[in-house]
Amino acid sequence: MHAESRAKPDAMTSKTVPDTLRIAIAQLNPTVGDIAGNLAKAREARSDAARQGADLVLFTELFISGYPPEDLVLKPAFVAACEEAANELVQDTADGGPAVIVGTPLKRKSGTHNSILFADGGKVLGERYKVDLPNYGEFDEKRVFQAGPEIAGPVNFRGVRIGVPICEDIWGELGVCETLAESGAEILLVPNGSPYYRAKMDVRHQVVIKQVIETGLPMIYANQLGGQDELVFDGASFAINADKSLAFQMSQFEETLAVTEWKRTADGWLCTEGPMSKIPEREEADYRACMLGLRDYVNKNGFKNVVLGLSGGIDSAICAALAVDALGEERLRAVMMPYRYTSKDSLKDAEDCARALGCRYDIVPIFEPVDGFSNALTQLFEGTKEGITEENLQSRARGTILMAISNKFGSMVVTTGNKSEMSVGYATLYGDMNGGFNPIKDLYKMQVYALSRWRNTHVPPGALGPSGEVIPQNIIDKAPSAELRPNQTDQDSLPPYPVLDDILECLVENEMGVEEIVKRGYERAIVERVEHLLYIAEYKRRQAAPGVKITKKNFGRDRRYPITNRFRDRADRG
Repeated sequence: MHAESRAKPDAMTSKTVPDTLRIAIAQLNPTVGDIAGNLAKAREARSDAARQGADLVLFTELFISGYPPEDLVLKPAFVAACEEAANELVQDTADGGPAVIVGTPLKRKSGTHNSILFADGGKVLGERYKVDLPNYGEFDEKRVFQAGPEIAGPVNFRGVRIGVPICEDIWGELGVCETLAESGAEILLVPNGSPYYRAKMDVRHQVVIKQVIETGLPMIYANQLGGQDELVFDGASFAINADKSLAFQMSQFEETLAVTEWKRTADGWLCTEGPMSKIPEREEADYRACMLGLRDYVNKNGFKNVVLGLSGGIDSAICAALAVDALGEERLRAVMMPYRYTSKDSLKDAEDCARALGCRYDIVPIFEPVDGFSNALTQLFEGTKEGITEENLQSRARGTILMAISNKFGSMVVTTGNKSEMSVGYATLYGDMNGGFNPIKDLYKMQVYALSRWRNTHVPPGALGPSGEVIPQNIIDKAPSAELRPNQTDQDSLPPYPVLDDILECLVENEMGVEEIVKRGYERAIVERVEHLLYIAEYKRRQAAPGVKITKKNFGRDRRYPITNRFRDRADRG
């Protein structure tokens, strides 16, 4: 079942060693906790690799358990079931087919480890443990895993010495790759669970090139594919030759298996065959990440369809487009819920959007429920002025209607607030924040506009939605408004979105101080107000639905600020 390859004797062992290796990279989409399903995926991939003449299949980090398994690792039964499944895959290699490098948690005397099993011929050639456990941003592996007690050397695979650092082992400063090179490794194969954020591909390439320069060895970087709660793993596996050239590049956001060919040369191993896929540009990459994250959240959690409130605004329009692209038009129900402040333009724009997307469109007026709440509260509110409380009744009536549809038909509610709004609390708890998942949670308002324009002229690979303009141009052109009072626009309450978004990016992504932001040309009072709104909205964000991580620092996993917090960055605070 192996590809025929030339071989030469090893002077040290008198055994023949191959001059050619065919290495398959399994860029697959596992599901956390679906141990049997992940094993089945691994077996199918190995069979595919065998048909293509592969000698070895490299799976991604913790493939058997799915990544990240988080506190599931603290359950002994879970870890035991993972090892049992991994051992079944080990036994499969007794058939003379490709060897495997497969990730799984393993419980040993030294603790529970993020591990790989390297198996061939029905036997484990070696098991290796992750040494450098990440404990920043979205990662908290030190909470559940024990670091490998030592940096183990390369595994001898049919006479070729292969080093297997695991993900963070190539990012940190513990010298894992250098130790492997000093121990005689000839090539480095790295299983990864590296989540997407904008421009992450450049970062990965630089990390790998740095290790290639320091070790003089080629490196294969195999990355997981798929959505897992708020994280999206974008695949885009690749390799760098010892001369720092790109050896191969697999596709981004697509589940695939690629067989690459490597030949031994006077200067070491060199990739001679492999894919060269084009990596999407910024807007396409962000859109596809949102689409994949939504699709996997809905499908992996067993929802048959989704529902959202289609208001005639930009946020709900792009969420509707994402839902149709991810799931198909038949799985989205869009609901317009007009009140007395809903404009004729919004009614038309919502209908035009639903028609362009081909999804089901319902109209449920909220006059009666809002008036019912108002009447019920008349005595309690007597003598008070109408204001934000009455505005929020509209939003909460809409949220209740969407949740009723969800309960009745089993549809997951897609919530539609963007990062700009969530940053400053421009959202209503138990109203427009209702929902199970938010595909644009980590997109600022101006990014929502950019992705909407991009989608109107492009259909991303794998999308189930139509081509052409799916978000009516009037939605993109008109001033954004919650339409909770007459002639309302967002800029009545907030700075213009280009200004707001830049200040927020400075505060959230870059952790800049007020003084530093003011030097960019903004009024101090505006910067201080935005900072204040950011802090006091933390309690709302804690109750928000999960959503796709797009930026380097999203709310939740990456940014964990206290709700009770009196700190404000003021020049006169001393």
